[in-house]
Amino acid sequence: MPQQRPPLPPFTEETARRKVQLAEDAWNTRDPEKVALAYTEDSEWRNRDLFINGRREIVEFLTAKWERESGYRLRKELWAYTGNRIAVRFEYEYHDEQGQWFRAYGNENWEFDDNGLMRNRHASINDLPIAPQERRIAADGREGGPS
Repeated sequence: MPQQRPPLPPFTEETARRKVQLAEDAWNTRDPEKVALAYTEDSEWRNRDLFINGRREIVEFLTAKWERESGYRLRKELWAYTGNRIAVRFEYEYHDEQGQWFRAYGNENWEFDDNGLMRNRHASINDLPIAPQERRIAADGREGGPS
């Protein structure tokens, strides 16, 4: 029996919100292996200008991402849903090895298989350098900046 990752499509507002929260929680662990389990074995991503295919490449991508993006904290918000698709908007904050903080904004479009695994992820992302006092996401993920 194939692996299932509830909530399963077709999504309701409640189950779409739950799916978005589960994704936010997983990404905030910064554990590439754990995050990759939410995607199909042959999942296809467009992330900025990169095209990523399959769990192995997802793990490689996320490992490199979180090595570069220290202090990473993410928030996602449901934008729309229908059937087996969810659209989210998000923002995350991180700093580079020189200590420069950034806020990244973007949108993602997700498509799921019948077992609730994401088979397609298309992300458009923009980064904005910010001063440390401009941070809005605390280390614990809450509003209000550094903690």
